[in-house]
Amino acid sequence: MVSPKELRTADLEGFDNLAELALDLSWSWNHATDQIWRTLDATLWELTQNPWAIMQTVSRERLQEALADTAFCEQLHALQRSRCDMNEAPGWFQQTAPLEPLNGVAYFSMEFMLSEALPIYSGGLGNVAGDHLKAASDLGVPVMGVGLLYQQGYFRQIIDPQGQQQALYPYNDPGQLPITPLRTPDGEWLRLEIVLPGYSVWLRAWQARVGSVNLYLLDSNDAANYPAHRGITSELYGGGTELRLKQELLLGIGGWRLLEALGLEPDVCHLNEGHAALAVLERARSYMQKSGDTFDVALAITRAGNLFTTHTAVAAGFDLFAPALIEQYLGHYVVQQLGITVQELLALGRQDPDDSAEPFNMAYLACRGSGAVNGVSRLHARVSRHIFQPLFPRWSTPEIPVGHVTNGVHMPSWDSAAADKLWTQACGKARWLGSTEELTSTIRQVSDDHLWQFRMAASQALVSDTRQRLSRQMAASGAPPETVESVAHLFDPHILTLGFARRFAAYKRPNLLLHDPDRLLRLLTHRDRPLQLIIAGKAHPADQGGQALIQDWIRFIQRPEARPHVVFLADYDMRLTERLVQGVDVWLNTPRRPWEACGTSGMKVLVNGGLNLSELDGWWAEAYSPDVGWALGDGREHDDDSAQDASEAEALYELLEHEVIPAFYARDEFGIPGAWVARMRESMARLTPQFSTNRSLREYTEQYYCPAARAYHRRTANSGALGKRIVAWHSHLDQHWPSLRIEAVSFETRGEWHHFEARIPLGGLGRGEIRAELYADGGREGTLFCQTMSCIEMPAGAAEVAIYRTAVPATRAAEDFTVRLRPNLEEGGAGDVLEIKAGDVLEIEEVRILWQR
Repeated sequence: MVSPKELRTADLEGFDNLAELALDLSWSWNHATDQIWRTLDATLWELTQNPWAIMQTVSRERLQEALADTAFCEQLHALQRSRCDMNEAPGWFQQTAPLEPLNGVAYFSMEFMLSEALPIYSGGLGNVAGDHLKAASDLGVPVMGVGLLYQQGYFRQIIDPQGQQQALYPYNDPGQLPITPLRTPDGEWLRLEIVLPGYSVWLRAWQARVGSVNLYLLDSNDAANYPAHRGITSELYGGGTELRLKQELLLGIGGWRLLEALGLEPDVCHLNEGHAALAVLERARSYMQKSGDTFDVALAITRAGNLFTTHTAVAAGFDLFAPALIEQYLGHYVVQQLGITVQELLALGRQDPDDSAEPFNMAYLACRGSGAVNGVSRLHARVSRHIFQPLFPRWSTPEIPVGHVTNGVHMPSWDSAAADKLWTQACGKARWLGSTEELTSTIRQVSDDHLWQFRMAASQALVSDTRQRLSRQMAASGAPPETVESVAHLFDPHILTLGFARRFAAYKRPNLLLHDPDRLLRLLTHRDRPLQLIIAGKAHPADQGGQALIQDWIRFIQRPEARPHVVFLADYDMRLTERLVQGVDVWLNTPRRPWEACGTSGMKVLVNGGLNLSELDGWWAEAYSPDVGWALGDGREHDDDSAQDASEAEALYELLEHEVIPAFYARDEFGIPGAWVARMRESMARLTPQFSTNRSLREYTEQYYCPAARAYHRRTANSGALGKRIVAWHSHLDQHWPSLRIEAVSFETRGEWHHFEARIPLGGLGRGEIRAELYADGGREGTLFCQTMSCIEMPAGAAEVAIYRTAVPATRAAEDFTVRLRPNLEEGGAGDVLEIKAGDVLEIEEVRILWQR
């Protein structure tokens, strides 16, 4: 697709260089190009922050004039050279892991937050996805994104004069978005056909460039489609269950087919939430087509290269689909292309495969189809182990194989220009392109005066931006001119400013601060130590309770005594987020523990010198210490929500009144709040590197991507021989495991040791195929105990019986211990029968455990 604008300007010398810069989304965090776009159209740049929209809007004459300017052209050429040098230079991955067999990671996500110029995101999930791609570009990790291009995206919000949220769905004109159509070698637009019951859906393929990383997008707004089907990719998280299934089908199955059509063969498929779980099936189908193997072999081989990251903190948050709907949309696919029955597919997404009424759970499919599963914080991993407990019957909860990589944010995307300057002076421009170990010590050397002046300038910028935004917002809602004009004097940059901005949902408790409105009002209007508050956030259009929470704030703000001290900024988006995290003094977060899987909004204030006051949930449960911010809650979960809400609201008021506010206003003879600045410095120095995508992506690469690539290549080697042996081993276990039993367990305490012995009839298995373990749980405070028992010689004349023994210190009662049996995944175990070596079978892959009765 060539726009009329491109046709009119293609002959301009230098236009192609401009277009390349505008289409590379690295401008969204590398602000070296800002002056280029400001020169072309300063007003449009400030309004849109979209270089491609500027390129499509400015006149040919204006472009001609700019490209004839020597200084402009020199700057343009310098930027182009710098961009090429950056993309060609070896990154952290190339320097540290040159021998790893990791050639590509396909990162599937329902949404990506990269820039307001490409509005295909809703919130936290898209934030994580977008920042992940940006970090991959910085570090040279071979990641490619796969998502959907939404015609309308997520809704835009206005607040009407009655304080009610109204949802708008403006059209995303592809010609104004920084994307290009993907084309076949002969120049034809790359389109994919996805067969659904009774009809086909044609998908158009697009590409967005994110530095050295590509994001591939599919949309159904193709002229060949029936009108209703053109709208499948219309809204993000809109419509009902059937539309959601269609979108996930296009993302998972269509996304993997797009990679194949492009000739890409990623080693690792990373599912960012369960929405893309159907990619597991399509990857297996693709392998079947190439190898001629059955589905169970193909899945055993390809799953080793799949990673599932869950962001959900409650089981009810997973996508569930009625069995009839799955059969309607996937029945023909699984029978004709996977060679399995619908019931076999449904079993992959159910807790109980035999329960015909149980819905199909996409997260269960993702879990069963992946070689590893991780949560997005340490606490979330613990919660997720409980959620996925049904898939691992008889496992002790702490041993369920769900790891964690705590999320991080892409600091260059969220720091202000002033913050970038401060960090560059202290740590260098390349600080986020490799390891970050030295950043902590260097940023600690910045003086109190420098840090405080930096924060005061940030506060001034935030107040100025807030006035402008609120003025436009009130004018759009029909407020009288005198009311709009009064906004010009709202807020004071010298007053402590709290920010609270996120999705309005009950579990996030956005109204915890409103628990006692009169007490809040006293804090806001204190004569000597006042407070000001900026609120922002959307409630899903179907969430009436969330919308009511917004109305509560609007009603409070409309009180004459509150109006000068609190504002609600409508249409919370990426640009507003940037302004808030760059300018607020304190970021407030009040979720109900443990429902915040991680939370990333508070991480964004770190690089800008803001402080956090947050519930001990998600990332803050790992980050908090008294010298970097303030904590809410006791770090435990509670059953009585209303009582806990009241208790924590009281604690929040106490924290603000007696700790936060006094610390801000306690100044030395130079007007600097020394204790406050000390917290700022420590928060910036210790937490900014720790909660950056620089750290999180390196952990994904080292802990998941490289091991997954190695495991996948082992299984594909020699025509998939290992995968076939593993399937045969599972079949062997299926046949004999039911006959296995623990006949007797005895123990004797001698001195300071307990001596245990277990007699195990093997039921047709070899003794090397099972592992006997002595186990004791950790109790409320302790650590679980697990010790492998040694197999002694089998009794004479009892070839199918084995004796296992071990001894443990008698520091616990012998009755605390029990014996259990597991398939042996260690060297010399399963290898006795099927030549499977240690490490060949993934921990998540064999769920059998037999306990002593």
